Amino acid sequence: MAKLSSLDDLLVHELQDIYHAEGQIIKALPKMAKAATHPELKTAFEEHRAQTEGHVERLEQVFNLLGVPAKARKCDGMAGLLEESKKTMAEDMEPAVLDAALIASAQKVEHYEIASYGCVCTYAEMLGYDQVHDLLGQTLDEEETTDERLTALAETVINPNAESADAEEEEEASR
Repeated sequence: MAKLSSLDDLLVHELQDIYHAEGQIIKALPKMAKAATHPELKTAFEEHRAQTEGHVERLEQVFNLLGVPAKARKCDGMAGLLEESKKTMAEDMEPAVLDAALIASAQKVEHYEIASYGCVCTYAEMLGYDQVHDLLGQTLDEEETTDERLTALAETVINPNAESADAEEEEEASR
């Protein structure tokens, strides 16, 4: 790997990382949607997949604006988070508990993306790349909205369902 000697170099380096991460997410979301049992959670994952495809297109626009090829660099961080998610889906869980675990996995991914996009937005702003900043800022806003949506779904529906599953299991065990 060539030495990163400027903020421009770091910006491109991080964009390549995010580009790979988004590709991994596109592949993982259908599996998460299939594993989810609650219809609202399935829908959230399916909608986020379509949104993620838009993130990839936006990243390609950013690479074009910067005059560099849209090239991915392996994102080990996202690979690790998605491997954890895969292991979670393989666990033996009550369906409502699995849904809660899937939201936790998805939010770990969202928080990684929020941190990544936050950094590249800052770099673009500092470097005076207004169009790049605007495009990346749109994606950052969408990632934050997705995280908020997952939190609301967890707090109002999914986690209470998992808690009810716990109570029912305890009640059966005490009989």
